[in-house]
Amino acid sequence: MQLHPGNRDAPYAYYLIAISYYEQIADTGREQKITELALDALGEVIDRYPESEYARDSRLKMDLARDHLAGKEMEIGRYYLKRGHQGAAINRFRYVVDKYQTTSHVPEALHRLTEAYLSLGIVDEAKNAAAILGYNYPGSEWYLDSYALLTGEDERTDGIEEPWYSRMWGSVF
Repeated sequence: MQLHPGNRDAPYAYYLIAISYYEQIADTGREQKITELALDALGEVIDRYPESEYARDSRLKMDLARDHLAGKEMEIGRYYLKRGHQGAAINRFRYVVDKYQTTSHVPEALHRLTEAYLSLGIVDEAKNAAAILGYNYPGSEWYLDSYALLTGEDERTDGIEEPWYSRMWGSVF
């Protein structure tokens, strides 16, 4: 690649490097340096050769790697929450919501934020996190659990048609 960067097989060489990292990604219980290296290498394939046949696959694998990193943050946040370290847990969950917005972990992160804020007595922040969850993921299990935490009612059984946050704040949304 250094001697012949214009070679027609250069995209494939970069892709092989990225895949070699990607295939080494371990579960979320392990250190995630390899996942970060895989993200960087996949990003390089996309940046250098956006029209190549490898760019599309690299984009898909980047999404999966980001989801994996978000999963690691969630695991750490749940660990802190379980041990009563709400401040540290909140930081992890907010990081997931801010940095990994397109991953599958955001609904749970918003619910866990609701949980953590409520345990600290910060009701307004809990309501905000739950409202965002309800607005973006209405009907999800995480939303229903957050609703139950905030109101003491289980929306799954009371047959309410409108979202709970519209009753709390009127027509804010």
